[in-house]
Amino acid sequence: MLHFLLTRFIPDFPPFRLINYISVRAAAAAVTALLLSFLIGPMIVRRLQSMRVRQVIREGTPDSHQSKGETPTMGGLIILACSIIPTLLWTRLDNRYVLLALLVTVWMGGIGFLDDYLKLKQKREGKKNEGLVERYKLAGQVSIGLIFGYILWQYPVSTLPGASTTVPFLKYVLVVPATAALSWLYVPFTTFILTGVSNSVNLTDGLDGLAAGLTAIAIVTFALFAYVMGRVDASEYLQLFYLRGAGELTVYCLALAGACIGFLWYNTHPAQVFMGDTGSLALGGALGAIAILLKSEFLLLFVGGVFVAETMSVIIQRVVFKYRRRRYGLAHAQQHRVFLRAPLHHHFELKGWKESQVVVRFWILGILCAFVAFTTLKLR
Repeated sequence: MLHFLLTRFIPDFPPFRLINYISVRAAAAAVTALLLSFLIGPMIVRRLQSMRVRQVIREGTPDSHQSKGETPTMGGLIILACSIIPTLLWTRLDNRYVLLALLVTVWMGGIGFLDDYLKLKQKREGKKNEGLVERYKLAGQVSIGLIFGYILWQYPVSTLPGASTTVPFLKYVLVVPATAALSWLYVPFTTFILTGVSNSVNLTDGLDGLAAGLTAIAIVTFALFAYVMGRVDASEYLQLFYLRGAGELTVYCLALAGACIGFLWYNTHPAQVFMGDTGSLALGGALGAIAILLKSEFLLLFVGGVFVAETMSVIIQRVVFKYRRRRYGLAHAQQHRVFLRAPLHHHFELKGWKESQVVVRFWILGILCAFVAFTTLKLR
């Protein structure tokens, strides 16, 4: 919006030329998001506290977390407001990359908000706090995945084929379906990515500041990739595919990162508010959408390495438990678990790590994963 308004005044006021630089607008978006979180964050927290929107403790969570049931949830509203507003202010609103990323973020956030709201309503009515039925939540995630994948398949946003992706460490290698008749497989592929990443962030959201910090690290990493891929000179030098218009995603990424960092002001241990599914599903959806738009789906394995580990810990725990229960009985399965408790962050808590230790150490691992992802820029 500001880009559209201020460019008109460049002939009369030359310093406004800075608005044409993506790096300037991206930095401005990050600062705006951070300042907004300081302004509207307290209002949202007070409102949630007055509404008695309390956290629902998941089954299997360590006993030390039971006191967190008094902390308000739905704090993801802070992240959504503080990322969407700066994005609308500082990006070019005719950019399809940004519009599609916003669509997925808002849709996923809406599913999470509905889930959190139903939990609140059921609690007030004295019912069991189940929130949105799992199959309905999954249906909502799959729906946006199908819509998003279909749009990219039929109406590509770049000069590359819609049904395509790239592979880390390989220069100018584009993976496409073997035949045109199989190109529709790209739609379920993107659906799987969006659903998987959103649920991974949701699983990771179990400790104060963990999901917000890890997402900020991953989003900043993708911001650099978006900036490089959106420049002809940089992408050619690093032997990456040039994605015309993708640089505008840098503004959105840094707005989202600024919102996550601002949210940490209220979510750091001991948390004043939790993001809830409103925030975790929105962040996961945004992360997955950005990776898909940048044709970097496989890069997610590096950038989101901690998210992958958290998800795999749950899958391994369940699969092994079911196998041992069927083969050796329930008592044996309960006594011989792979992890003390899943997801992975609870395992380390029960190993004796303090909550703050788990969070900071997982952040460090997230930064390590980001560095590994950066190496793919040059090692080709």
